Amino acid sequence: MISPFAFWYVATPTVTVHYSTQATENLGIVWNTQHRIYRSGRGGLYPGETSMDFGHIFPNEGFFMELYWWGKRTGNHCVNITPQWPTTHIYLNANGDIDRGEDGGTDTNRLKPCTSDDAKP
Repeated sequence: MISPFAFWYVATPTVTVHYSTQATENLGIVWNTQHRIYRSGRGGLYPGETSMDFGHIFPNEGFFMELYWWGKRTGNHCVNITPQWPTTHIYLNANGDIDRGEDGGTDTNRLKPCTSDDAKP
């Protein structure tokens, strides 16, 4: 019999942010998933690290997931995410911008500008 925790872990879509190993500064990062807000990491996201959060198994039409990140040289960023199962990937380049290139690996079809913040994605 599968425990409820194991089911939740396997069935819940996740979003993973990958920060370039070529970057030179750490980023502050905050996840806001349906008003469940937390700051990721111990002092931010360092070059070469990843951060992740869980969506909802059965999201309703009011569901939202936002990711905010910033750095001294990168400026403020915010993106709204519609997670897909099993994992949505976001790759940040060395400048802290979303890698939207064809070979970048970012699931750009799952991203849109934030509605609660005017920071660029």
